[in-house]
Amino acid sequence: MEKPFVVCHMFTSLDGKIDGAYMTDPRAVPARETYGKLRGFYDCQATLYGTTTMAGGFSFGLAPKLSKAGTAYPKEDYVASSDVANYIVSVDPEGILGWNSKYLELKGRPKAHVIQVLTEKVSQAYLAYLHKFDISYIFAGKDQLDCSLLLYKLKTLFHIDRLMIAGGGTINWSFAQEDLIDELSLVIAPVADGNTSSVSIFERMESLPQRSPAAFSLKAVERVDGDGVWLRYVLKK
Repeated sequence: MEKPFVVCHMFTSLDGKIDGAYMTDPRAVPARETYGKLRGFYDCQATLYGTTTMAGGFSFGLAPKLSKAGTAYPKEDYVASSDVANYIVSVDPEGILGWNSKYLELKGRPKAHVIQVLTEKVSQAYLAYLHKFDISYIFAGKDQLDCSLLLYKLKTLFHIDRLMIAGGGTINWSFAQEDLIDELSLVIAPVADGNTSSVSIFERMESLPQRSPAAFSLKAVERVDGDGVWLRYVLKK
């Protein structure tokens, strides 16, 4: 199957969490800064996030304003024009995220074109909403996300050769359970908060089938600033 090289790159606490109080603790700052710098090491053209991560950190809780009247668009992939070759891939199966532009410009990161990943459960009104902002979108599944199809379309429609997956835990596991991660990169801060409600690196949705635990081979280990550790793994397929 044609697909990009996929790296899952995450910043975690010692207890395997990817959100929570540890992220803003001063003792985690050096490792967090290293995590940010290592994004450049992988030189990916696109970064993919799940719905929850996108809502909290990128669309900032903006709710879409949908209109019942308007053009009815077919449920077919749409590749919008773009003046950049850098992408934010937003997994939004049911179409709940709000937007005000087809580009994201975040501090410290290059301008990125948004690609919405949808399923056929999305409404016609939401497709019209995306067209209002000329946002690209692809369909990857009927009722639930088809990760293999998603990767194939990113490769063939957008010519993305290297993709970074950066959370949350549910989207990370969706790709891991289908053996679609080529490398796992973990920058671990020397901090733990013991919060049982925080999200971990991998979390399986109840709707996904059970599978045997994913196993990884250690590729490299490196000590980083502030007593952190950078671990690189290859998924055993």
